[in-house]
Amino acid sequence: MTHYFAERPEAAQRPGTVDLVLPDLHLRLETDSGVFSPTRIDPGTRVLLETVPPPPQEGDLLDLGCGYGPIALAMATRAPRATVWAVDVNRRALELCARNAQRAGLDKVRSVHVDEVPPEVRFAAIWSNPPIRIGKQALHALLSTWLGRLAPGGEAHLVVQRHLGSDSLHRWLDGQGFATTRVTSRSAYRVLRVAART
Repeated sequence: MTHYFAERPEAAQRPGTVDLVLPDLHLRLETDSGVFSPTRIDPGTRVLLETVPPPPQEGDLLDLGCGYGPIALAMATRAPRATVWAVDVNRRALELCARNAQRAGLDKVRSVHVDEVPPEVRFAAIWSNPPIRIGKQALHALLSTWLGRLAPGGEAHLVVQRHLGSDSLHRWLDGQGFATTRVTSRSAYRVLRVAART
């Protein structure tokens, strides 16, 4: 279950492709074993991409836990003047994301390890299907770090399965000073809008 959280997955490679089809884009993406949801676009990711408002058109945007890139590439397609940081711990996923961005002609996607984002970068928007299964403590540390890098007035949109603790995460975010609103509830998923701390 946790192999895609590894920096260098041990799973034997099994290359494949999936199609990301949305009203405003159609991308064929390379996938492989050892990454998140390698055989289809994850339903939570689809709910997020079908319901999130358009991203800011300029500045730095973040896909936290990018996998092979469906969220990052959707952000970059919708905001072609912005720089999209696609970050993950999984090197195999990052290589796939970089190739998928190159194939799509999205040259403003930066596919980098979580430790390689310059510390001064602040994000106008964060979109994420966060890695809930890494455990509550690790998840809270991850979200505290990256949500703390929202620019003034910036917002994050997170998709979380209801049965995996979306409501408790909502309460925790509010308690940490991040004003949080549930903006979508569909197919057992919640999309949470999280405002930058003021």
